[in-house]
Amino acid sequence: MSPAEKDLLSRTALGVFRLNGQFLTVSEELARPAGLTAARWQVLGAVLREPLTVAGIARAMGITRQSVQRVADLLVERGLAAYAPNPAHRRAKLLSPTEEGRAALARIDPGHADLAARLAAELGEEAFAETARVLERLSRAMEAIDVR
Repeated sequence: MSPAEKDLLSRTALGVFRLNGQFLTVSEELARPAGLTAARWQVLGAVLREPLTVAGIARAMGITRQSVQRVADLLVERGLAAYAPNPAHRRAKLLSPTEEGRAALARIDPGHADLAARLAAELGEEAFAETARVLERLSRAMEAIDVR
């Protein structure tokens, strides 16, 4: 690895770490009025379109199955999500939001939309779209080189 490549990796990693912290902070603020945490919002959001197993949520989010399991169990305990039988796998149940969970997510939408509009105004819509594409590409590259 050349010194320039090492510098690029360091700058990229530090930028992602900083962004992660910024997104976690703003996510906590957006989720709080809905009675959620950033982690609960993240898990509920992952199953909004379709029910998923805990392992499926963990894969999609790039985090451990155990941490998703803990949050999923809390969501079910609080009536924000429910487990259902999985026709594809007897033991791996599917998680989906309840009506109360969907209502909590809906309470986050105005703040989420406002943040999206403010970022688009700051970056410009095309640059914002390019940022998303670059981050998605970086994630795919990390998966391709199997960094574990």
